[in-house]
Order: sequence, then structure tokens, then C-alpha cells
Amino acid sequence: MPDIEICPDGRSLILKYADCPVYYGLAWTGDDSEVRQIFAEELDRTLRYFVQEHVQRVLRGAGEGHFTNAFVRPIAVPPHARRMLHGLVCAGTREEVSERVRSHDFSRAAQDTGTEVATTNQVTKAGQPYLFSQERMAATLLTNVVYPVYTRRRYIRHYTPGKWWDCLYTWDSGFIALGLLELDIERAIDCLNAYTTPPGDPQAAFIHHGSPAPIQIYAFGELWNRTQDRGLLEYFYPRLRPMYLFLAGRLGSSTTRTMKSGLLKTWDYFYNSAGWDDYPPQVHVHRHGLEGTVTPVINTAHAIRTGKILQMAARALGLPDDVTDYEADIAAWTDALNRYAWDGEAGYFSYVTHDDAGRPVGILRHASGANYDMGLDGASPLFAGVCDAGQEASLIVRLSSPERMWTRVGVSTVDQSAPYFKVDGYWNGAVWMPYQWIVWKALLGLGHGDLAHRIGRTALDVWKAEVDATYNCFEHFIVQSGRGAGWHHFGGLSAPVLSWFGAYHRPGRLTCGFDTWVARQEFSDGNRRLTAELAGRPRLVIATLAPAPAYRVTWNGQPAAARELYPGVLEITLPGGVGELQVTV
Repeated sequence: MPDIEICPDGRSLILKYADCPVYYGLAWTGDDSEVRQIFAEELDRTLRYFVQEHVQRVLRGAGEGHFTNAFVRPIAVPPHARRMLHGLVCAGTREEVSERVRSHDFSRAAQDTGTEVATTNQVTKAGQPYLFSQERMAATLLTNVVYPVYTRRRYIRHYTPGKWWDCLYTWDSGFIALGLLELDIERAIDCLNAYTTPPGDPQAAFIHHGSPAPIQIYAFGELWNRTQDRGLLEYFYPRLRPMYLFLAGRLGSSTTRTMKSGLLKTWDYFYNSAGWDDYPPQVHVHRHGLEGTVTPVINTAHAIRTGKILQMAARALGLPDDVTDYEADIAAWTDALNRYAWDGEAGYFSYVTHDDAGRPVGILRHASGANYDMGLDGASPLFAGVCDAGQEASLIVRLSSPERMWTRVGVSTVDQSAPYFKVDGYWNGAVWMPYQWIVWKALLGLGHGDLAHRIGRTALDVWKAEVDATYNCFEHFIVQSGRGAGWHHFGGLSAPVLSWFGAYHRPGRLTCGFDTWVARQEFSDGNRRLTAELAGRPRLVIATLAPAPAYRVTWNGQPAAARELYPGVLEITLPGGVGELQVTV
């Protein structure tokens, strides 16, 4: 608890903590304000409990902790008007802080200091109805910051899924980085950097808390395709490779690759294989103590896909030994999935059971005899890009069928026809944005444009409807009602709605599948011209340009097929390989 000195103007104060050498200063604007103190371990529940308390200047909640609150009374904004309030936080010596809060002139502050998700001229006409819901998501994502969080012997400011969780969270923060990429590239880089470690670090291959899903590698792939920044590539590649190697069972003390099948499992590090808390076979494994002998599909699928992303990076950096290294891993895991995990009768891949010696003995089944993995885990080799034609067709049917995984609010985490599907589950029986984003990216890479667009459009519509009605940014959506649920100021796993909005409604954007490496891109002529050099396996790309009467699309100088999803938004079909894409009026 600090000593609190309220300045004579009533709109600034100075704080001094006994164990901190510096002084802190706060100053703010507002017609009517007062300084309150809150004694509690955190603010989320405490402030909700005291929201109607208008008299007391000392509020007491559960637990130990102290907060100094510069409380601005309700702010009146006349119809069709706008009001801007400012706040200042500073630190330094007693003299420095006193001078800063006394002399600061808020009237000279910039009129718009925050990041705006889009202005009218940055959004297609078709995207304008989504602006309100997108701006709420942007505001939630950008302001879900907590301090201090302690990691690697220092305190950091940290983006969190919601202020309820004032801690690190690896998988959520990968999606936070993806969302920040749509708003502020520097903040996206900060978020990525918080979860990587210097090459050769003896303590940690990466910063792990919670589900060990390597979304940071996916986020870096998007960062590269957006920026083509060679410096970022050289900086992040040697920091992300240890994350891959550890989760692949090839670095340090990792125990992920102990099964003789070669399939991966991360049960030793967290109960949750990939972020889906009550996913049915995962619950079954823990309920029956099968962590030592049963492998999910998702860990191996993530390893394959992130290996492919890093392989493209290694190729760009001229690291042939690393390229070969990834190729060997990918081939071994692809063989293992097809050999042990594919269930042709169910049309899904499966959890695999092993004997005490680690030898694979069969697939995990529900008490009814049904495959226990009818859901996104069982479909995950699709986004890994390792399915043969029959497997791909089977999984596409299941993802797009209303009797299976497709619902009016998007792709369900679990097949609705499965005997273990629940209408009231958290992940079992609900629609979430993160794996829909991963599936959407995979579908672009595989050339399934109709289903990809259906997923993106539905997600934006569902998000818009809920936010327009409630102003809330929820975690997930209930299949029966179509309504949002979970935490209501969620900036983590819901962040992909910003990615879909950018892909379909922000001119100057090129969006590709996972297997495409954007070596160069340039939008010009007021976003009426695009030139891009693509490598890998570009099958389907989305080029979002300014509306024009007609666009001409060529690939290596030859006409390429394209259809217009919205005015100026082109879905372009390509044959793959290295080449130059040109879009001109």
C-alpha cells in the first residue's frame, strides 16, 4: 500500500511505495472525480460487486491487495457528439513526478491516440456493417493488459485473454498475437517475443503455461506473410525452432515422443492437449489414468504443420540441413498417423492406445463402440496437410454437414452425431473461433473456397449479432441458442474475428493458406493493383482490393481463375509452385 498524496487540483496524485525507489504520478481529466482505494486481490469480481457503490471511498473485497483508483464520475456525451478524456501515468524522482503532473497540458494531447481498427476508407462497403463489433473486439484485445507478470526474472506488461487471468497463457497468446497483427504490428511482435527464448537458452525452450499448442509459430507465419521483414525472420526463426524441437520430443528433457508408434502426446506437461478442456476423449484419458499409453492426434498434427511453416522459413534463410530435418519428421509422423490413427469406417483419425511397452494396439473407442475422436482432433490432419484424397473428402463432408460438425453458428468442436456430444458442454458442443481459423486457413491451402468463405462469413455474422445486442466479446457460442457464452471481455481465442474481417473487408490485404510463402507483395494505385511473388503450394488466395469495374488476374503472365466474393475482393485459384501473381484493373 503506497503513501497517497492528492495534489491541490484534485485531478492528480503522487504515490510512493516503501519498497520501490521511484515515485509514481497520475493525472486525469473529467468534470467530477475522486480518489478511491480498493483492498482486494483482484479487480474483476470486486468492481462488479461494488458497481453500485457511489458513496464509499474505501472498498474492501476478498483477499489481500491494494489499488489506487482515480474514479471519474459518469461521463455525459450529448447525442451525435464526442468527448475525449485523458489520463497520465509517469514515474521518476519526487521532483520529476511533481513537475510532470503539475505542468502537463492535456489540451495539447493528440485527439486520437489509440489504434482504430478501421476507418471508412479502409473498409469495403460490404464490411462497414461489421465495424461496431470489430471495434469492440479491437478495444477488448488492446486493453486486456496486465502488469506486473513475472517471467524470466523480470516483470513484464502482458496481453491476457481477460483480466480475470493475470498470468501467462501460451496458446491463447498465440491467437492474441494474430489479433494484434491486424491492429498494431509492434504489439504483435511484443506478444510473440514474450513466449520465445534466446537460442541455446539452458532453462527453457519456450515459455510454457497451459495448453502446449505452438500457435506462436502459426502467428509468426502470418507475421512474415504480412511484412516480408528479413530481420524478423532472422530474429524469430532460431527462437521458434526450440519450441518445435521440444514439442517434437527432440530437445532437452522432452517426453512427448516416447511411444513406439512415433505419435506425440503432451500429457506430462498439461492436462489439456490443445486448448479444449472438456473434449470427450481427453476427459476419458484422464478419468481412467491412460496418460501413459494413449496419444491424441492434435499434438502430432500441430507438429507437422508447424514443421512445414518452419521448413519454409529455413528454406528462405538458406538452411538446407534444417529443411531436410523437418522433412524427415513430417514423413515419419504422416506415416504414423495413416498407419495407426486413421479409422476409415468413422471417417476420422483417432486417439491411439498403446501397451505398456509403448507399442500401438488400436484406436480408442467410446463405450458404444463409436470412435471416440469424432471432432476437431480427429479432423486435425486436414490442417496438417497430410490427408490422401479419400481422407480429405471424408473430413470435408463431416466439417460441412449440418448433421455432423456444421451448425448455424459455425463448426462445432465435436460431431453432433457422436454419442458423447453435449449441448451444454464448454468445448464439447460449442463453437469456438480459434480452430475455425486454423481450418479456414487449411481450406484455402487445399482449394476449398466455398467452405472457407462460409466459415469466415458465418463467424463475422455471429460475432456481429452478439456484440450488437450485448456489447460483449464472448469466448464461444452455444449451438442451440446461437448466443455467446463464457467470459464477456475476452480478447484471446476470439481474436480470429479480426483476421476474417481483415481478409474479406480491408483493401490492401493478401491472404493465403498455410502452405504459401509470400516472398514479396506490393499493393499500389490506391489498392487497385497487386503484384506478389509466392512460393510453396499456393492453391487459393484472397486478394482484397478497392472496388473496380473489372480486374485482370495473371499467374506467371497467364490468365488465372478468380471469382469476386464482394466488390474488389477476389478469390483466386492458382496451380501452386513458385510464381508471380498480378492483379490489375
